[in-house]
Amino acid sequence: MTTQGIPKAFIKPAGHNPVITSIYTADPSAHVWEDGRIYIYASHDIDPPRGCDLMDAYHVFSSDDLVNWVDEGEILHSRDVAWGRPEGGFMWAPDCAYKDGTYYFYYPHPSGSDWNDTWKIGVATSDKPASGFVDQGYIEGLGGFAMIDPCVFVDDDSRAYMYYGGGSKCQGGELGEDMMSIKGSMQDMTGLEDFHEAAWVFKRGGLYYLTYADNLEDNNRMRYATSRHPLGPWTYQGIFLEPTGCSTTHGSVVEYKGQWYLFYHNQDISGHGNLRSVCIDSLHFNEDGTIQTVVQTKSSVKPVGEAPEAEISAYYAASVSTTGGGAEVTGGSGAEAVVRGLDAGGAYCEFGGVDGGSGGRAAMYIHYSTDEALAKLNLTVNGHAYTLINAPGTGSGKEAVGVASFTVRLQPGTQNTIRLTGGHGRIAVGGLSVSRFEE
Repeated sequence: MTTQGIPKAFIKPAGHNPVITSIYTADPSAHVWEDGRIYIYASHDIDPPRGCDLMDAYHVFSSDDLVNWVDEGEILHSRDVAWGRPEGGFMWAPDCAYKDGTYYFYYPHPSGSDWNDTWKIGVATSDKPASGFVDQGYIEGLGGFAMIDPCVFVDDDSRAYMYYGGGSKCQGGELGEDMMSIKGSMQDMTGLEDFHEAAWVFKRGGLYYLTYADNLEDNNRMRYATSRHPLGPWTYQGIFLEPTGCSTTHGSVVEYKGQWYLFYHNQDISGHGNLRSVCIDSLHFNEDGTIQTVVQTKSSVKPVGEAPEAEISAYYAASVSTTGGGAEVTGGSGAEAVVRGLDAGGAYCEFGGVDGGSGGRAAMYIHYSTDEALAKLNLTVNGHAYTLINAPGTGSGKEAVGVASFTVRLQPGTQNTIRLTGGHGRIAVGGLSVSRFEE
């Protein structure tokens, strides 16, 4: 575990779709690394919705049972990219690869204000899977009009391949030993039918699979092709994911603990195409290696293995220090205290003296109740405003059984302040728990 454990009260007994609910995420790139955990590298839809042109950061989530996900926090922001578009934004679908002790995070980003003509494929590196990434520049020779959505596949012989594309064009090529250059030149991936974007490559039983989004208007599907070579030629095989109700589709296929899964996104929580959420469903193969149509479910997948062990002592509860704008503490003090009145615009509760230890990442868990289908809270940490935090309905506005999680960066010491501001639905806050990451 990268955090110090998950309290039993926070552990989900079964899965549900979408699996990431506290913030809006899309374009999931899933990988299993040497620590045995599965990681999702996702783009971040900002709430309130500002359009895909203003997507400006990436988050990572990890799990060891596919149901209980830890928000590892933001790993890269457009402001971290010195060579990037001056106006920022446009941090679209990413991927990650591992080689010789280094994690390589690949992402598309324009280098100029004329964004669609200046796409490049950036690379950030770290010696950890979910933190410490530093931008290293971009891959020379890649990019140009509509060329986005990088995917990197590392074969059994450790040779790595880059795939990307958009605007009905898909290309692939072998990466150099440095994982930041192309051997020779990229080549067109032939044999694909109705390619749009979102290339993803995986291997099963000696057969290579290339999945991608098609051009169905306002409701993309996922198609795939197969080959006996990582760069094709490819044989088109058909559609394996029907429309999700979202105007875009993007996914990754991964084997974890003996079962194959499809990670994708929909807009079930928000009903808004620019506020998407990551989902997981099982993926099955026929005897001849073809993929069965994935059944989209509300229940998602069952936990794989044992639920993570809890270390309650690693968590501590922060106390409300201030309320305002009509919000007030009711029910007593300590664990009995509940902040109500947060439905009013500008109403807030503030948690002061939050211990940041030596500084760095900390998982924050908001305990809440709401009788609405979806309420939201504005999150501000030490004066820095984050995105709205989702609080899906708990069925009642009385008992704080809901938990919304988000990972932030705290300053060293006990002078950290976390503020939750309402005005986005009826919601009561029953407390705030914080756990610092072991870096």
